[in-house]
Amino acid sequence: MGAARLTTLHQRAERLRAAIRQHDYRYYTLDRPTISDAAYDRLFARLTRLEAAHPAIITPDSPTQRVGGAPLPAFPSARHLAPMLGLESVTGEDDVRRFDERVREMLGRKGYVLEPKFDGASLEVVYRDGAFLRAATRGDGEHGEDVTENVKTIRSVPLCLRSPKARPAPRLLAVRGEVMMRIGDFRRLNADLERRGQPPFANPRNAAAGSLRQLDSRITAARPLIVFFYDVLQIEDGRRFADGLDLLAALRDWGLPASPHARQAATLDDVFRYQRAMAHRRDALDYEIDGVVLKVNDLAARARLRATARHPRWALAFKFAPREDETTIEAIIVQVGRTGLVTPVAVLTPVSLGGVTVTRATLHNREEIRRLDVRVGDRVRIVRAGDVIPDIVSRVSRAHDRRRATFAMPRRCPECDSPIVQDGPFDRCPNGLACPAQLKRAIAHVGSRQALDIRGLGAATVDALVSSGLVRSVPDLFRLDTRDVKTLDRFADVSAANLIGQIEHARRPALWRFLHALGIPGVGAQTARQLADHFHSLRAVQSATEAELASVAGIGETMARDIAAFFRRRDTRRITDQCLASRVRPVETTAPARGPLAGQTVVFTGQLGSMTREDAEERARRAGARVAQSVSRRTDLLVAGDDPGSKLARAGALGVRVIDERRFMALVAGRARR
Repeated sequence: MGAARLTTLHQRAERLRAAIRQHDYRYYTLDRPTISDAAYDRLFARLTRLEAAHPAIITPDSPTQRVGGAPLPAFPSARHLAPMLGLESVTGEDDVRRFDERVREMLGRKGYVLEPKFDGASLEVVYRDGAFLRAATRGDGEHGEDVTENVKTIRSVPLCLRSPKARPAPRLLAVRGEVMMRIGDFRRLNADLERRGQPPFANPRNAAAGSLRQLDSRITAARPLIVFFYDVLQIEDGRRFADGLDLLAALRDWGLPASPHARQAATLDDVFRYQRAMAHRRDALDYEIDGVVLKVNDLAARARLRATARHPRWALAFKFAPREDETTIEAIIVQVGRTGLVTPVAVLTPVSLGGVTVTRATLHNREEIRRLDVRVGDRVRIVRAGDVIPDIVSRVSRAHDRRRATFAMPRRCPECDSPIVQDGPFDRCPNGLACPAQLKRAIAHVGSRQALDIRGLGAATVDALVSSGLVRSVPDLFRLDTRDVKTLDRFADVSAANLIGQIEHARRPALWRFLHALGIPGVGAQTARQLADHFHSLRAVQSATEAELASVAGIGETMARDIAAFFRRRDTRRITDQCLASRVRPVETTAPARGPLAGQTVVFTGQLGSMTREDAEERARRAGARVAQSVSRRTDLLVAGDDPGSKLARAGALGVRVIDERRFMALVAGRARR
């Protein structure tokens, strides 16, 4: 290739990279995207194709180089450029007043800078000459684990700093941030893990820390991590900041996302008002915070105040009242999931946490029970981080306790008596759909609203169908008639006919519903839609190669391998063939037409009056929209019904357009302008 031609290709690629970096900056740092997801994806695809055709033009800081590489044998140790200290934490206003008394004479007119206290995993990121150099976990504060390859896959971490004329990027910069996972993404990740038969994470913080410390960076790349930056550990070019607020502004200027909620406070009353306001807004945020941080705003005063061996004297964490309480374990039971995972669960004396009554908490696996050393009758401390899984964090030791015997996981499945197989710290029943518990959960999944939506096929009905022997496999559902159903308790002519009518209706499901109903590992409703939209027919999905599956948006190599293996399994072919033989005919899809909501991302909240949520989402998709489950910066429309939830507050904070059900119906019908 000639030098001139190569130079032209380099220039084309660099223009695309610059455009993508600018859009990343507007999305992750400014929270003001200017193009749609689809337009961004097209831009990214152009760069990917150009670099694939001409590998010589690929640069290390290209946005395409975030996919992750081969697994590491272990994380090397990394020494931080400056100590990463912890914060002194308090929960009472009197403690804050005492802190204020110690630092008040140095505050001056600049007062404090206040920020939310992020509940994630602390991280050091280093840039040299504006280019991403390395990243490390906090570790012991002096040394951490080198997680460079993993952090490179996080899209909110720029691989190349911005360098505006007013504030050029420094020669060397070490910054501190917090790796987090949004609550909606956390729930979706847990749902995917459970579908794969893997244990879920207890809370978003554990999910973020666990995802960050994967030896295979391709796994980290598939996890929806975000980072907020909040401090400069070291800077090398004599640059000075006016104060703490200016430091945060500099981070944003360089393309590093910082909290949009940072404020200045002149008095303690300002501090207390801010803390109460953030506590009130806590549930409206889509990520976890557990308090606020006060920092002396004057940087020269920070230097004079210095630090102890453990924490800076110029900062304080003012924590929220914890969502925790004590209760008693009344029993420990085990549950068998759809994939055979046998999970111990603590049955608790009811306790209210954050307005929710908690009666059960997962104990995860036998190793976790051993670590906690909890038994029936023990008093335990339970916490609930946000609207997520309650978690037992410790046993409350009491004098003269007469404790019961140590709990041991059963050796045989409590549902089918099959010998339990140990898989690392986990236990599994290997009996598949021959195990009644797994069969019941498989049937319930088939009939769920996001699968075939067979109304009337609730838990009690599923239990009766399986226990009576009428249903021994998924295809048996489609062999039932009203005479069979009438033999069950609580069923008569009308109710039996209604259930059979629902099953008849389910014989013509949308392709994505049928794919989701099959229980493909890792494939939820959204991924099933993507498969259906890409391949259009069941036969095409069944025969797709791993490479073809991996080409679908949102499906990586690991998921593609799992999907291909699923359709190669003999039992999958048998169940699918028997369903088709029972007159189940998935409706093939066609390429989506452009509609009145083409290119728009729509979210729904609240109770709709004229249709179900699923019907509304289907109408939005037919109108060309992408439907999301949580409000984000990429949301174009929020359709709000009666009694809207926290999504409405989130939309208001982000400036997302909110419409009612009547306006939505006019839009999808093409009777109104967007």
